[in-house]
Amino acid sequence: MRRWLAACLAIAVSLGLAAFADETPKRGGTLSFMIPADSPPSFDGHRENTFATIHAVAPFYSVLIRANPENPADTTAFVCDVCTEIPRPTDGGRTYAFRIRDDVRFQDGSVMTAYDVAASWNKIVNPPEGVISVRLGYYSMIDKIEAADANIVVFNLKFATIAFLPALADPYAFIYKKAILDRDPHWFEKNIMGSGPFRFQDYQLGQSISGVRNPDYYRPGLPYLDGFIGIFADKQAVRVAAIKADRAAIEFRGFPPATRDELVAALGDKTTVQESDWNCGALVTPNHARKPFDDARVRRALTLAIDRWHGAAPMSRITVSRTVGGIVFPDSPLAASNEELEQLAGHWPDIEKSRAEAKRLLKEAGAEGLTFELLNRNVDQPYKFNGTWVIDEWSKIGVRATQRVLPTGPYEEALRRGDFAVAIDAECQNIVNPLLDGTKYLPHSVSDANYGNYDDPTEVAIYDRMLRETDLARQRDLMRQFERLVLDTEAHESFLLWRYRIVPYRSYVKGFKISPSHYVNQDLATIWLDK
Repeated sequence: MRRWLAACLAIAVSLGLAAFADETPKRGGTLSFMIPADSPPSFDGHRENTFATIHAVAPFYSVLIRANPENPADTTAFVCDVCTEIPRPTDGGRTYAFRIRDDVRFQDGSVMTAYDVAASWNKIVNPPEGVISVRLGYYSMIDKIEAADANIVVFNLKFATIAFLPALADPYAFIYKKAILDRDPHWFEKNIMGSGPFRFQDYQLGQSISGVRNPDYYRPGLPYLDGFIGIFADKQAVRVAAIKADRAAIEFRGFPPATRDELVAALGDKTTVQESDWNCGALVTPNHARKPFDDARVRRALTLAIDRWHGAAPMSRITVSRTVGGIVFPDSPLAASNEELEQLAGHWPDIEKSRAEAKRLLKEAGAEGLTFELLNRNVDQPYKFNGTWVIDEWSKIGVRATQRVLPTGPYEEALRRGDFAVAIDAECQNIVNPLLDGTKYLPHSVSDANYGNYDDPTEVAIYDRMLRETDLARQRDLMRQFERLVLDTEAHESFLLWRYRIVPYRSYVKGFKISPSHYVNQDLATIWLDK
């Protein structure tokens, strides 16, 4: 436990940085930054689970609580955003009453109240029919959310759990205006109207999004910038060229090592680099509703074919993928050791034995010579690289796959519709909390973020016990049961590799502090330009 807490507090590794404390922020200027996608699938943070949305629209919105912008690598401490203080729970840890600030205004000038906060959170936790909430699975501990009056919003839990506050600090949990939600809960999918540090200015589909400083922002002195422009570009070469030519200053998501080296070589001391382990991994998701992927033998064969132990090193040189692991962020208390991983399908140390078993399973299932189409996202890092890698690995057991690569919006919609046989997917979370991160692997009936189209009551029961367990040793044992069922016995998902985040950027960008998540602290309020 001590090792993990120390890692959480020191996980951000900065190269060539001046001490933030010695710098006085300057006001003014417009930040131009790159967003590595063609466009966001929608503007609704409650609906989406992609950086394309959070990087584009987080500056326009407020949340209830958040990771500390001064120390985003500390995943154990949170600060208020629109609340006045984080309350001590009552009723044995089951009731949290948040007082809401009285100086928060939406872009239309109206004052935000507890009724807006409660309505926004009820949309997340109890979405109306036809409304998607991709992190719904985070909130199985919540019984009821209500505004006691215009100033107090109360969360009543079914049971006390340490997972609640990290769940509440979700950076996608934008606070929307209740009057608009009452008229149309889909309105925020195509429209923007928040209370964040910036006001919406313009959106050009597939090109850019821009905002200007909110003069009514409730945090004194913030933001420092006059405005920002986020430029969409799904091609890495375009994004790198923009930073080299100073048409953009930064891409917050991250680049592979070779690109870091290229930018440092080209720009010298005009470049700063920050690096961090990344709470983000790559998955292969079989669609259980499509034959033969309804057969666990076929799903196990696909994961058994992939040589993660020998593939990680070469992949780390050309992609943002680096670390072999299971479904728990490496080095956290619930993470599997290498010895435990080696017992799981797809992680056996003898790859020839693993592939021999894969071929046997395919033959037994009547799926020899299997061919299918792999759905993938039109983002180089690491989606396209992962697709190429696994297709080559599958060819070694006689499986032939071709790729269908779609832009971000159509790709997300294809996942939601189940319009795929097998897909490259991602498990990217914000606050490092294995209990919440595991919701990605729960059936779609529990978690809208899962696209495997299966049901598994045993898996749900293990997760529910784990969420309620307070003893770390017993919790860890339950996580091993959960992981074995998901990755091995049923092979609902195939976990590939964990990522490593590398952000090289123009040195005149100040106030950026890397974290293990590219979702956290993306409102740009504390960013400033030293030029």
